Amino acid sequence: MFCKTHDSLNLYYEVQGNTSAQRTIVFLNGLSQSTIAWILTTPHFKDNYRIVLMDFIFQGQSDKTGESRSFNQHAKDVTRLLDEIKAEKVILAGLSYGSLVAQHFAVLYPQRLEKLVLISTFAHKTPYYDAIELAWWRALELGGYPLMLDIMLPSVLSEEYFKNPLIPIELMKQARQEVNGEKEAMFKLMQATKDRPDYRNDLKKISTPTIVIQGEKDLLLPVHMASEVAKNIPGSEFKIIPGAGHTLNLEAIPQMSKEIKAFIEK
Repeated sequence: MFCKTHDSLNLYYEVQGNTSAQRTIVFLNGLSQSTIAWILTTPHFKDNYRIVLMDFIFQGQSDKTGESRSFNQHAKDVTRLLDEIKAEKVILAGLSYGSLVAQHFAVLYPQRLEKLVLISTFAHKTPYYDAIELAWWRALELGGYPLMLDIMLPSVLSEEYFKNPLIPIELMKQARQEVNGEKEAMFKLMQATKDRPDYRNDLKKISTPTIVIQGEKDLLLPVHMASEVAKNIPGSEFKIIPGAGHTLNLEAIPQMSKEIKAFIEK
């Protein structure tokens, strides 16, 4: 299904699970993911929650036209979707890029949130992160999305995943290229992170009950970066999943889902 954003672009979304449930959980994708990235997560929530998935503008099946978007603008798009599905208040769960949208949403629209789940998240950059971001950007310039994926995957998947992949690496690359293979759209999506200043002080404004979930072996965003997020959100919980890398909705699905359910069912 599609809804119109505030600037009349088509935003793709899906409604799954228990559509008559009183509580709604919205999952927000990582940078090069699409709604299909949650296919193994949603079964853990389908009985008791209405589940909403969406592709950001420049991502998946949503429109890929227009100027680059800030995280505040992405957050505004989420509010438009909530209005479309008539959800006054939701549980918002974002992974990586999606967790940044969720952070901005929590600061700007606290009245629309019941609980906040930040997965594989960060609020500030380090020289190491800057080096990885530059490598991705240069790879996209020189070889398009296929080269960027080759450079990206060792940073976002753990060594254990490469040993025993749930989804074979080549099949994963093919699937992602089919939905997010447009070079210019990826540049526009990445621009928001490139331009984002240190957000740690803004996190202090978040009043929504929050959990931060991080993989112990995350190379892109080491645990200390996520701990800064938890430290700056008043009263937040911080959970580390042992042995897991960055893409928790692929390589630590049962553990991630267990932590989310325990938190939102308190």
